[in-house]
Amino acid sequence: MDIADCYIKVRHRTEAICEPLQIEDYVVQPVVDVSPPKWHIGHTTWFFETFILKPYFAEYQEFDPNYNYVFNSYYETVGNRVIRTDRGNLSRPTVIDIKRYRKYVDDAMLNFITCGDISDDVKELLILGFNHEEQHQELLLTDIKYILGNNPLFPAYSKDYAAPKSHKTGAPFIKLNEGIYEIGFEGEGFSFDNELNRHKVYLNAFEISPDLVTNAEYLEFINAGGYHDFRHWHAAGWDWVNNNKAEAPMYWHNIDGEWHNYTYHGLQPVHMHDAVTHISYYEAYAYASWKGMRLPTEFEWEAAAKQFNWGLRWEWTESAYLPYPGFAKAPGAIGEYNGKFMVGQKVLRGASEVTSPNHSRITYRNFFQPELRWQFTGIRLAK
Repeated sequence: MDIADCYIKVRHRTEAICEPLQIEDYVVQPVVDVSPPKWHIGHTTWFFETFILKPYFAEYQEFDPNYNYVFNSYYETVGNRVIRTDRGNLSRPTVIDIKRYRKYVDDAMLNFITCGDISDDVKELLILGFNHEEQHQELLLTDIKYILGNNPLFPAYSKDYAAPKSHKTGAPFIKLNEGIYEIGFEGEGFSFDNELNRHKVYLNAFEISPDLVTNAEYLEFINAGGYHDFRHWHAAGWDWVNNNKAEAPMYWHNIDGEWHNYTYHGLQPVHMHDAVTHISYYEAYAYASWKGMRLPTEFEWEAAAKQFNWGLRWEWTESAYLPYPGFAKAPGAIGEYNGKFMVGQKVLRGASEVTSPNHSRITYRNFFQPELRWQFTGIRLAK
């Protein structure tokens, strides 16, 4: 692996994602879950400065001591930080300041990478940094969509964005026999700590759909009064529906009796053959209940994943986000990366159309709270 080349490519991709933005787009934070784009480009830079340059590059001089407070996300080990809800109040540092910071750290990083031998431990941290930035590239794209999709003018992000086409096979459900299956990452290459350790699980016989639920299929649920029938919802989900007056997936708008949705190209009629997206776990569960089926567990999903196409949507599972047997946190701040979030969240499997290239694998465990839906989330049914 050419570490310098990998570093340059991952950093350039983040900048390419931001290329279509206007300066004002960089600073908006409509809700707590969405961070301003300028915060993402600063935070991913802070990660390399904090975990690589400051501890391992003796010649490095910190760009600005205040940036540790501004761009620390959730690392208690590293010190105090701006609370998440205040990221949109940071008119300073400016976008230009943050871009200067990014270039300063990039120059130092390339000097560090090319100046001599790098230990295996530091290489592992560098690779974690690349994967961390790739996660933020997906967050950037979804946060940008939320920012622009909640602008009353529904401006396009980029006319050049090409959404992958959904392909429904219409094939019958895939059947798997009861038995013991191996779950979790194994082999060479990178994985996050929450994919370890590989272990055995017993599964009852089950069936899983080879296809994702489409917009047309989900519209049947809407038209059947699914959002007004408490029988299909968890109690918390029913409260969520009523408190938020939910009637359809995020970004859907009923205009003169026809459904439109916000896309990266702006507001467009809903494409009925596309896989439904931007739905919460509550909605996914309710739809499955209405169909007389259920969501797969993450273990069922992983056991069956080689038999269907995945990667278009993050797929809600029926599994709580919990540690695998033998899971252990790394010492120090890096140990805060995943383990402390293993409560009150549901696992999603697969990837999405905005997941960075080569950043997905069958064992990848994404996780979000059940009410969230600004990511490209979808539904695969099981029974």
